[in-house]
Amino acid sequence: MAKRFIETLYSTYGQSFIVDEVLFESKTEHQHLIIFKNEQFGHVMALDGVIQTTEKDEFIYHEMLTHVPLFAHGNAKRVLIIGGGDGGILREVLRHPEVEQVTMVEIDAAVVDMCKQYFPKHSDGAFDDPRVNLVIADGVDFIVHNANAENGDRFDVIISDSTDPEGPAEVLFTSRFYQGCKNSLNEGGILATQNGVSFMQIDEVKTTYNRFKGIFDDRWFYVTAVPTYIGGNMTLSWGSDDATLRQHSVETIRERFSKANFSTRYYNPELHVASFALPQYVIEALK
Repeated sequence: MAKRFIETLYSTYGQSFIVDEVLFESKTEHQHLIIFKNEQFGHVMALDGVIQTTEKDEFIYHEMLTHVPLFAHGNAKRVLIIGGGDGGILREVLRHPEVEQVTMVEIDAAVVDMCKQYFPKHSDGAFDDPRVNLVIADGVDFIVHNANAENGDRFDVIISDSTDPEGPAEVLFTSRFYQGCKNSLNEGGILATQNGVSFMQIDEVKTTYNRFKGIFDDRWFYVTAVPTYIGGNMTLSWGSDDATLRQHSVETIRERFSKANFSTRYYNPELHVASFALPQYVIEALK
């Protein structure tokens, strides 16, 4: 009988994967990490029993979490990534020709090392780009120290690519973290974060919305559907002080996308604009 990996994210509902071969398994300094091979999704990585990324569908998540804030901003020269140890967000950020410098803060060096080995297409050489400054550190400690430092860095876009708010990532969903991000943004900057699957994790959405209050003048979400993040649309949070940044016309986004001159597999200007339309049950929950 084939071995199965059974995801433990929800106690009453879930998904499982046939494990064709375990490629790597270890208890790192911070979490349990397993990488295995699956016929449908290729290489699959899970942390503490929860699927994080797969070779087959990673492009959907990474493109939407990256290109929506960067094209909405229009001229992001300095970008901060919190988490994202697999390198997928980094790969997509570096495709934007206007980006001059990227700081990436990942708590677990083992995740970076293992993903370079077992998910080389995720980063696709991005870690070797001279624009990249990789910092192995706690994301909250980094952002709070940076925000309070007299000569701290300021960023045009901050992307938080974290696991769900349990274990090491729990602090990345706190008001302290969000305030640190706000204080580390340049004027007109944008914070975008992973925020769970809204149908299954609506409390997570409501909590983030409430914690953004008083920090960002404009707080909202946008959505995408990633097959291995089961339960419906994934919700990505959006924080900025400029409400016009998420209200660009499709013509404006299309012009910026064309100028950037690269191709995508999921993201396009029409999806960009449409992604800010939320299901009614989410709108009601935010009231």
